[in-house]
Amino acid sequence: MTCRSNSRVVTQAPGSARLVLASNIVHLDPAPAVFTAMQEGWARQQGARFLQESTIGARLRLIGRLADFTGLYPWQWTPADGEAFIVHLRNGAQPIQLSTARTYEVTISLFMEYLRDPRYGWVEACLERFGEAPQVVFHEGNSVLHTVEYEGDPRRRPQTYDEVQALFDVADARPGKIRGQGRKGTLTALRDAAVLKTVYAFGTRRTEASKVDLVDLRRNRKAPRFGPYGSMTVRFGKSSKGAPPKRRMVLTVPEMDWVVDVLGEWVRDVRPHFAPGKHPALWVTERVGRLSPRSINEAFVAARQDAGLDEDLDLHCLRHSYITHLTEFGYPARFVQEQAGHSHAATTAIYMGVSDEYRNALLETSLKRRLGDDWDLT
Repeated sequence: MTCRSNSRVVTQAPGSARLVLASNIVHLDPAPAVFTAMQEGWARQQGARFLQESTIGARLRLIGRLADFTGLYPWQWTPADGEAFIVHLRNGAQPIQLSTARTYEVTISLFMEYLRDPRYGWVEACLERFGEAPQVVFHEGNSVLHTVEYEGDPRRRPQTYDEVQALFDVADARPGKIRGQGRKGTLTALRDAAVLKTVYAFGTRRTEASKVDLVDLRRNRKAPRFGPYGSMTVRFGKSSKGAPPKRRMVLTVPEMDWVVDVLGEWVRDVRPHFAPGKHPALWVTERVGRLSPRSINEAFVAARQDAGLDEDLDLHCLRHSYITHLTEFGYPARFVQEQAGHSHAATTAIYMGVSDEYRNALLETSLKRRLGDDWDLT
């Protein structure tokens, strides 16, 4: 945006103080008004970068939490305030993880960088109104160092073949159990069982699974025996910051061909009972809406509890299992990466947790190739 002042053209960056602070209004209590304007300006700046509204909203809520915790405004925050906030969250009833602490520190640092950037004029505005200016809150000496590639919860792991089977067994048994008790919910139980199996068979994330439409299920000319379920187009894959959702096509693999019958039964026999009309979603609710990611997650939790599986396992572990099992089936690393929709092979490698049997089989094959049949490990 530009404005003319004394025949001089001045460029205003999105989110600058001049754009969000009304110069002709005098506030009785200017501090809250300036803080609100700062948040609006930062949201505008991030919106100009095409960041998702959910990302912007989560960042603004964190800034609000820090303000509530300190009882101060951003131009008053010091490194000690940031440190106290992180320590408080680390020692709370639900302590934050290392990766979460870093995310919070980075987000707060981005906000402070925005306020300190001379292109936006907030330092000048704060000095003029309050005699103080925003300063650096997190620096190398008080922030979490990024020393390893993966910092996720180590309890998250791929499920074994037996665990996956146990999960599906209880999901399959749930409709009959509900029907036998004379309760409502048989159709939703049938749907939930089909959802969980499909998530595993195509290695999708929960949001990806939620947003799949009927038209995203397609034939694969190279595998006609799978009929209309030879592939799934994922149109709402996880996006990079400031980028649109990533698209990919996941092919049905022979080892997962049982999903053809699962999807066929759902589309042909079960889904019509929900009276979906022209709703495009593959997975629909009783109220003819799209099944939410949260509902898919709840279906997994219910099946996990009934199967007596480790409580640390979550829905995303099915994706870990998919990637691991494709590797154990012998598919090339590049194929697995493409199926998972990862930009980098290193990300795919993080998901893998191949079994000892698989590694020993590779070792045996390698030894036979090098030493013939006369090798002996003992």
